[in-house]
Amino acid sequence: MTTSISESSFEPSTLVEILRRRVLHQPDRLAYTFLLDGETEEAHMTYADLDRKARAIGATLQSLGLNGKRALLLYPPGLEFITGFFGCLYAGVVAVPVYPPHPARLDRTLPRFLAIARDAQPVAVLTSSELLPAAESLFPQASDLQALHWMATDTIVGSAADEWLPPALSGTSPALFQYTSGSTAAPRGVIITHGNLLHNLELVRCAFQIGPNSIGVSWLPMYHDMGLVGFLEPFYINAPTSLMSPVTFLQRPLRWLQAISRTRATTSGGPPFAYDLCVRKVTPEQRAALDLSSWDLAFTGAEPVRYETLERFASTFAPCGFRREAFFPCYGLAEATLIASGGLKTAPPIVFTVQGAALERNRVIPAPGEDTGARTLVGCGQSLGDQKILIVHPQTLTRCSPDEVGEIWIAGPSVAQGYWNQPGDTERTFGAYLADTGEGPFLRTGDLGFLKDGELFVTGRLKDMIIIDGYNHYPQDIELTVEQSYPALRPGCCAAFSVDDAGQERLVIVVEVERNYLPRRVHSPDTKEIVQAIRQAVAEYHELSVYAVSLLKPGAIPKTSSGKIQRHVCRTNFLAGSLDVIEK
Repeated sequence: MTTSISESSFEPSTLVEILRRRVLHQPDRLAYTFLLDGETEEAHMTYADLDRKARAIGATLQSLGLNGKRALLLYPPGLEFITGFFGCLYAGVVAVPVYPPHPARLDRTLPRFLAIARDAQPVAVLTSSELLPAAESLFPQASDLQALHWMATDTIVGSAADEWLPPALSGTSPALFQYTSGSTAAPRGVIITHGNLLHNLELVRCAFQIGPNSIGVSWLPMYHDMGLVGFLEPFYINAPTSLMSPVTFLQRPLRWLQAISRTRATTSGGPPFAYDLCVRKVTPEQRAALDLSSWDLAFTGAEPVRYETLERFASTFAPCGFRREAFFPCYGLAEATLIASGGLKTAPPIVFTVQGAALERNRVIPAPGEDTGARTLVGCGQSLGDQKILIVHPQTLTRCSPDEVGEIWIAGPSVAQGYWNQPGDTERTFGAYLADTGEGPFLRTGDLGFLKDGELFVTGRLKDMIIIDGYNHYPQDIELTVEQSYPALRPGCCAAFSVDDAGQERLVIVVEVERNYLPRRVHSPDTKEIVQAIRQAVAEYHELSVYAVSLLKPGAIPKTSSGKIQRHVCRTNFLAGSLDVIEK
């Protein structure tokens, strides 16, 4: 019988120790399956396969004297990313996962890649022979990349593994830099150690109540914190998992649910938009062929989780065997490695309805059933393990009372070591202390929320808050109102923000229009009709006047690599007049 790390007497301090032990005791056990077409065509990798390829890559990096240096991981989705990641760990090289610039969208994807490459100061780039020619085509636009060691790891001969020497590593050794998504600022490299990773993987194991008999499915991007832990957690608990490309999911969301149905997966999840996408794109005929009864933990996080999202998905897929109790809303961020809070696996999500007007004043007041301005919030569970969560006044740095909204602060072994090469930002974000008691240090998350009976409710981002006439307005609330104001508007593709106009803050809305509603299409509506519907809905539900509305073409709204709306970029582009607006 196989056991998870925590169930044995083995107490590893690094991921390398875990893999070496797996190879010693279970070399032929299946570690990963990658769905090449997102459906049935598969590639497989055992622990022995992973170890040998990681040793070959590690030995090659060691021969270049790169111990303690940094290497970019520039891979398409697949098993090669995993071998490259472990190859770095095997060499004592700090892995820096990055999203490959998209050839058709270089104007949007190349700047972020170059910003990370320059900030991380890598000495090598690990990639695949498939991607290398496209990467080399970037040299004319970024000559400093050419000076790095470029390595197509799938061409490294297996015999190189025999030259590998175990590196001197400990729990305090940096394992990777996890670059933040850049939703509110330029990307910054979060320094995550082996100890941070192991602690957070154990938190996930305990919260999810998973083990060797669990079966996972993930389409999440591996260069992002949720996707990274998403492929490391099955490895940690010694359970099989199936992976697929995010693109195959986005092109056809049905593939995710088909994979869960076919493999009898027990654990899978993603941001809230993934569940909404399935509701919109999976037809009744397709749902009839799905069996989701094995899926007993459907985690979701990232942006605040909407009650409506959970309800729509649960009711839509209940005939397929999906149970509402399977939903597991949770909260986390890269600066805390990943997960920080979560609920009970066997219990349905906790919801709490509050007065919307009071929330705008940072007050938490339960709403009566007849309150038309009420907001139903979804709890993200309680603090996990030996970590601590506080709600703190962002200005006074003192603890909030239970009926107040404040900034979420976290302390514990999963909290990362800071930002690479950013001592000022590190001190401000990771070195917070309560002003009245001196307790600390804490991680300042920049997220807003409150605790009710220990349950964490996340309400929004501190830097995204819209303040007009002295009242706080959450952009995601306004965005939901806008999306529902007219059928031509694309769900999850709206940004609300404020701009200064003669010393006063004014509300601006930018939103994408569905392709089949674009002007000059048959029966397409007048853009004035759409704008008027938006203005009327925002005035009715939020008592706000909209200063300007920009209707954008499909795919034009800036998002992070993890799918979050980049409101600050939208604001910058609006002020510069560079938004890709539709023709009038």
